[in-house]
Amino acid sequence: MLATIASAALQGIDAEVVHVEVNAGEVGEPKLFIVGLPDAAVKESGDRVWAALNNTGFRPPRTRTTINLAPGHLRKEGPCYDLPIALGILAATGQLKAPALGDWLIAGELSLSGATRPVRGALAMARLARTLGKRGMLLPGLSAEEAALVEGLEVHRVDSLDRAARFLSGEIQLAPFDPASARARVQISSAAEAADFSEIKGQHALRRAVEVAVGGSHNLLMIGPPGSGKSMLAKRIPTVMPAPTLEEQLEILSIHSAAGRTISGEMAWGTRPFRTPHHTVSDVALLGGGTIPGPGEISLAHHGVLFLDELPEFKRSALETLRQPLEDGEVSISRSAGKVTLPSAFMLVAAMNPCKCGYLGDPKHECRCSPAEVQRYRARISGPLLDRIDIHVDAPALSLAELRNEKPGEASAPLRDRVQAARLRQHGRFAGTKITSNARMSHAQIRRHCPIDSTLGDLLQQAMEQLNLSARAYDRILKVARTIADLAAADNIEAPHLLEAIQYRSLDRTLFY
Repeated sequence: MLATIASAALQGIDAEVVHVEVNAGEVGEPKLFIVGLPDAAVKESGDRVWAALNNTGFRPPRTRTTINLAPGHLRKEGPCYDLPIALGILAATGQLKAPALGDWLIAGELSLSGATRPVRGALAMARLARTLGKRGMLLPGLSAEEAALVEGLEVHRVDSLDRAARFLSGEIQLAPFDPASARARVQISSAAEAADFSEIKGQHALRRAVEVAVGGSHNLLMIGPPGSGKSMLAKRIPTVMPAPTLEEQLEILSIHSAAGRTISGEMAWGTRPFRTPHHTVSDVALLGGGTIPGPGEISLAHHGVLFLDELPEFKRSALETLRQPLEDGEVSISRSAGKVTLPSAFMLVAAMNPCKCGYLGDPKHECRCSPAEVQRYRARISGPLLDRIDIHVDAPALSLAELRNEKPGEASAPLRDRVQAARLRQHGRFAGTKITSNARMSHAQIRRHCPIDSTLGDLLQQAMEQLNLSARAYDRILKVARTIADLAAADNIEAPHLLEAIQYRSLDRTLFY
């Protein structure tokens, strides 16, 4: 007897349908044969399923049973097929009567006792089920809560193989998760709320640069000696970022779900990601990849912040992989198992010292680096990468008077309010498109939304010639000027906005050339 159950396989952060076909009653010894390009974890499903059937009170197959995971060209990985395989065996051996079995997309890992365990990519599977027109999904607990964020789909939590079989046969009823209540369980990270910009002493110019950068999701480079507060300030950037929209939340969650972070509870739902990889990170860990391509740090930072502390200490090859994602907001990865395109529209925040010893230009400390050593240190960051960073700002060492000042700085809340107001203007400007911030404007959109008169044009041309800036820098200056105008609630770019944007591009020319 043949039974077929719909499940899914992850490809990057998307899911593709997998039909679990179970054929029982074949001549031969009682054994499970799994075909359809399975990996080691899928091949081991047979042993888990056999024990789960025994320990749940069901009868394992007494004949040879073939399990085909179609389509055969798509590689299957992970234990998510345990539950559909077990239910398929029950249906193929006549132990489960479920005429509406084809209405459901099912996934879940089984323990030897028959209890279910969560799986990666539940949100992507839920989107697939909705696209396929399925009635709903059967998933383990944490995975079901995650999938319930997708509207227009019944998502039922099944904690065991026995419970899933009894539900499908109509013996028991299970209430589906309510999407509204699922979102209500989303909690904002208390750790992010604990830090606040009021703890930052001095650094008024640096704080302003951060406000502009977050206001338009622009890339930011902070250059200053050790102890000037670069890392401390960067770690407080999430406290001034606006909450993600519902669509952004689902995109963020899809990526982290595919990476398995939602299962372990590492991901704080309802907040923007803040990723801080160590400078020893490999190219694959930063960009993404693997035998079956999966998300790396730049995709895990999608709609959030990627903070690279001590930028020149990163491997040159790893930094160069950032060029295309910074420009396009996505990365394409090709491997023997296939090609996937992963979203990576992140805000890059980087920090570095002005030289190897860190004290070049510091009035309180003498720099021990020779001119050649300074040049070699700065040359670790290529010109093309630096050209893609919109804002470069100096972070000078604090004076003793500033350190002893007991008066708190401006808190995160008013900063976040100003940023939110600027982002709302941008959402209105780009309504009907996938763009949500000024930093993602195309060249055509820059011409449409960033017009400047001849006087401002002459001013920008003069700055371009004196600072020897590239054509890419021309567009990025206009994007930053548009954000500054948005923060000032101005409809058009004016001279103060353009001049502030230009001065954010002067530091790299004085430091690196």
